[in-house]
Amino acid sequence: MKCSLVIRAYNEEAHIGRLLEGVQQQTVRDVEVILVDSGSTDRTVEIARQFGARVVHIRPQEFTFGRSLNLGLSAATRDLVVIASAHVYPVYPDWLERLLEPFADPRVALTYGKQRGAPTSKFSEHQIFQRWYPEVSQPYQPHPFCNNANAAIRRSLWEIHPYDETLTGLEDLAWAKWAQEQGFAICYVAEAEIIHVHHETPRAVYNRYRREAMAFKRIFPESRFSLYDFFRLTVFNIISDLWHACQQRVLLKNMRSIFWFRLMQFWGTYRGYRESGPLTEQLRQTFYYPRGFQVQAPARREVEPIRYSK
Repeated sequence: MKCSLVIRAYNEEAHIGRLLEGVQQQTVRDVEVILVDSGSTDRTVEIARQFGARVVHIRPQEFTFGRSLNLGLSAATRDLVVIASAHVYPVYPDWLERLLEPFADPRVALTYGKQRGAPTSKFSEHQIFQRWYPEVSQPYQPHPFCNNANAAIRRSLWEIHPYDETLTGLEDLAWAKWAQEQGFAICYVAEAEIIHVHHETPRAVYNRYRREAMAFKRIFPESRFSLYDFFRLTVFNIISDLWHACQQRVLLKNMRSIFWFRLMQFWGTYRGYRESGPLTEQLRQTFYYPRGFQVQAPARREVEPIRYSK
């Protein structure tokens, strides 16, 4: 088994080394690493080259998520291409193996794996990860949700339909939607687990969800997100987060971030969705609804986790 790995990065010297260290400990040994760098001024490129990565450059003024991926996939030489953010790292040494296994079925166009937050992640983001990435795999899911922080696609299909370079985000969702419309399958692989590190300010959270909402209404032109949706989903998600934080006995230290994170998430979403039509209900459920009040135990695996040097 072999693959290419495309990593998008900008000033990621604090994280890129751990990701590449984790790649070196994978059961899949033949991995072509391609770093798409958008003008880093720190040691990101130097560290990546120390691990044997090939570096592709994109000018900051030319950057979009889709364009950077298209450059990376153009440089890739393998048909199976894994895509990862520079600020993630794998939990287990069979991360790539599990992510690539479903491609034994020629109908599979894309796979994506579980994401969990780092110890420094905001409590609400931990809740989002557990909502979006459950403990049980879904081999042939009925909707196009996926995430390019931890995914893999067939390059031969990308050659037919490259990523949309004009979207402000959610280029992964747009590509998956196209693939399903052509009759191909999307697979969620819970065992392909990574840790996703975010250190976002309230403004950064607002901007992330605003640009993703803008992209969503481009992909689904009939979609909308009303002021009523903003108030209702903000309140519901805050209540859910407070309940889970209370159950975990971490309420006091997380209360403030729960309020501002959810407020910025849904205010950004509302701003991005202005002047659009009805929202696709299945994807509304996936993107926005709180976890509910059930407690889901983490899946236990027999595989020993990677022990990182630092």
